[in-house]
Amino acid sequence: MSTFRAIYRTRFNFKVFSFFSLISIFGGNLTVAQTGSVKGKVETSTGSAEFVNVEFTALKIGTVSDFNGYFYLENVPEGRHSLRAYAVGYDTISVLVNIKKDSISNVEVLLKENIAEMNEVVVTGTMKESYITDSPIKVEVYSQKFFQKNKSANLFENLNMVNGVQPQLNCGVCNTGDIHINGMEGPYTFVLIDGMPIVSSLSTVYGFSSIPSSLIQRVEIVKGPSSTLYGSEAVAGVINIITKDPEHTPSILIDAFGTSHNEKNLDLSTKISGKKVSSLLSINYFNSNKPIDKNGDGFTDFALSNRFSIFNKIVFHRKNNFLSNLALRYYQEDRWGGQNGWSKKYRGSKDTMLYQVEGQDTIIKKGLYGESIYTKRVELIGTYQLPIKKETIKIQYSANYHNQNSFYGATPYNAIQSVGFINLLWDKQWSVRNNSIVGLSSRYTLYDDNTPATATSSRVFLPGIFAQNEFKLTEKHTILLGTRYDYNKEHGNIISPRVSYKFQPNKNNTFRLTAGNGFRVVNLFTEDHAALTGSRKVEIREKLKPERSLNVNLSFNKFTEIGKGFLITDLSGFYTYFTNKIFPDYDTDPNKIIYGNLAGYAISKGFSLNNELQFTYPIRIMTGITLMDVYEINKNSDGTKYKEAQVFAPKFSGTYTLSWTLRKIKTTIDYSGRVNGPMRLPEFSEPFARPTYSKLYALQNIQFNTEISKALQIYVAVKNLFNYTQPSPLINPAAPFSSTFDTSYIYGPTQNIRLMIGFRYQFDKKAF
Repeated sequence: MSTFRAIYRTRFNFKVFSFFSLISIFGGNLTVAQTGSVKGKVETSTGSAEFVNVEFTALKIGTVSDFNGYFYLENVPEGRHSLRAYAVGYDTISVLVNIKKDSISNVEVLLKENIAEMNEVVVTGTMKESYITDSPIKVEVYSQKFFQKNKSANLFENLNMVNGVQPQLNCGVCNTGDIHINGMEGPYTFVLIDGMPIVSSLSTVYGFSSIPSSLIQRVEIVKGPSSTLYGSEAVAGVINIITKDPEHTPSILIDAFGTSHNEKNLDLSTKISGKKVSSLLSINYFNSNKPIDKNGDGFTDFALSNRFSIFNKIVFHRKNNFLSNLALRYYQEDRWGGQNGWSKKYRGSKDTMLYQVEGQDTIIKKGLYGESIYTKRVELIGTYQLPIKKETIKIQYSANYHNQNSFYGATPYNAIQSVGFINLLWDKQWSVRNNSIVGLSSRYTLYDDNTPATATSSRVFLPGIFAQNEFKLTEKHTILLGTRYDYNKEHGNIISPRVSYKFQPNKNNTFRLTAGNGFRVVNLFTEDHAALTGSRKVEIREKLKPERSLNVNLSFNKFTEIGKGFLITDLSGFYTYFTNKIFPDYDTDPNKIIYGNLAGYAISKGFSLNNELQFTYPIRIMTGITLMDVYEINKNSDGTKYKEAQVFAPKFSGTYTLSWTLRKIKTTIDYSGRVNGPMRLPEFSEPFARPTYSKLYALQNIQFNTEISKALQIYVAVKNLFNYTQPSPLINPAAPFSSTFDTSYIYGPTQNIRLMIGFRYQFDKKAF
């Protein structure tokens, strides 16, 4: 009986299962038959809007617009539904969409800027995420979209568009370069990638040109000392390069351009998105192999390069949004500049053996001068957040290895540098108005080269501890207090405090006052050509003090509605007092390099003004101007003081970008430029004397970007539109192997007008 019941129950259950399965199948098909899809584009007054949230809130169906503003939603139930679009800085908008079964509805969404909410998330000022208007530290943010208005291959050229930041070439042959902030020299600008110290000392020389534009999601800049959080080298300011997040990148990106100077650049990237892991793989290749000598000095006007980099960023998705990621990058470059006709057979020699015939003397030909640099570099960056719910504890770490094999004429310069960094960060939100961050950091730098400056390798270990507390006294008043303690065997104890006060009387006006200091420990790295020759001995005559800067910065931010648009005004005044400059003396004794602290001090003071004017119609104007006075006060041998202007620090500089979008033909025109006023230059004695101040000049560009389809854009640009170039930057180029040859007289562009043509293909499967 029990067996019969079991069989009956099994048959009954099978029939019930079959019945409900059929209902499920037909019901499922019925549901699918009663759904449709929506595709569309989100735009603003100045063009497409990326990363906008688009959703049918009631249906719990949503997505995010892609890089070109497109979005796609499927399986939307038939009927009329409200589609909601929203993003930071814009008014939320709702659009009624009529969904028909088995069809695709097309929607265009136009967002209006909300000046009271115009904001972005930043991390550099306080080492934690906050909106720009909430941050007590003034942070400037520049997105990849901003840099695309003047398409360039690398970060060094990108930064030419930023007011108060000056990419400065230091050599007219090999084009070494660094970044000046408010007139202060490049070694005092601290460069981070994803918050980690990656570019310093040796790698600053060619490091900025090694960072392709394709990696950049945004660049955050803090002008003024930031050693309280970031330690040594953050004397003039901090540049933090935020790399792309795999979640907010196209599935496939191909960006390629070529120029009339035979420059070729290719960016390729792809991503893999999963529930537990997302990964971005990015490859960049740049080649410039056409020697050009328009100024007639017998040398290439600009350095030629063959470089390659590969970048892989992996994000691990963990419960409760605990952060964990890892990034790796490999970079290599073959760069050279030199006399016309130079090739690698001349590398490292004044004379070149052509051939030898048996029984005859070797035939020798006079060599050609060239500066040839081979670079290989590996970087690792990572973050791991501990799974603790009520507070944030995370470990940040980075490491890099940089190898440079180079010749300056017949003089070899071979150097290696390895930097390891680890940071343990505790972020505690005590209350709505009170937040603390405490960190332990340790940085180890190994540097060695073949110059007398490092007869033995330099090893610098710099442990530190820092703390800051942010008090929101009221809705209008915020104060930030911070301090840092570091220990260095050369300098002993180093303390770096900082205080910042923010006053926001209303949503449209913000005042900030910040005072702090920065420091830089002794660094014997040198690539000065004077240090590369002879058998000099290094002598440190005194107990060196760390280089220090004290800065006060006052800024005012204002949002103003003007008719059919708005104006964003950003005015800053700055004053920096710089002491203990560590200076290598090559002149006192020709057999020695004598290191010591300068007895004098330096001052950098001035103000900068940025304006962004935007309308409801598709025009945007951005302008910036910086006026500054940068000088040193030194002592003569008799003890009298004298004032001397800092070299390569223009009295004024400015940037501008005018963007106009022609919607009917889907084309944006960007006209951009930079103006540099007179600046003091290196001095040379007769018969090689040159003007000690440069002339005012402007570098201007125009670019046309046309959207061919959802995925494809074509851009055409003219660089250096009015063909301005400075005279030859070389001193005595007729005798490049002589002691009077010099390459440092470079203050403006040496590359003449050129045409650029390129395309950008971006495909994101979620948007199609």
